[in-house]
Amino acid sequence: MEERKEYHFYGWQNAVCEPINKAYAAIHTPIDLYEKLTKVWCAETCAPRLRKEYNNEHVTCGQCSITAFLVQDIFGGEVRGVLRPGGNYHCFNVVDGKNFDLTSEQFGDEVLDYTNCEVQQREVHFAKAEKYERYQLLTKKLNAYLEHL
Repeated sequence: MEERKEYHFYGWQNAVCEPINKAYAAIHTPIDLYEKLTKVWCAETCAPRLRKEYNNEHVTCGQCSITAFLVQDIFGGEVRGVLRPGGNYHCFNVVDGKNFDLTSEQFGDEVLDYTNCEVQQREVHFAKAEKYERYQLLTKKLNAYLEHL
């Protein structure tokens, strides 16, 4: 019997859905996407305010909104946000009624409350040019990685 690998991002056990975007046919599930993103997340895709905390052992740091909107591009669903101290939102995904957060590991042992979270609009997040540029870079890096598989 094949041993099932355990992941540490929130909702990994229920992160089962298929891509709706045919351009990403090489990605089969959110777990598969997570595996690929661990190869392409980098300091340049990390939120500038968190870059000093970013390192190769902490690759999800500062990647939430751009990752959540990329997940939405691939799997559909909604991007929702957990309101954080200071007024920022930590973004995660809801697809087919299942919550998962590919970047939750950045919070270590802190348990986030994923209930009653507001839907996040990409127009609002991407009104910040640097964030949109990071999203474009992450998308470009993922696409380049997929081309070499």
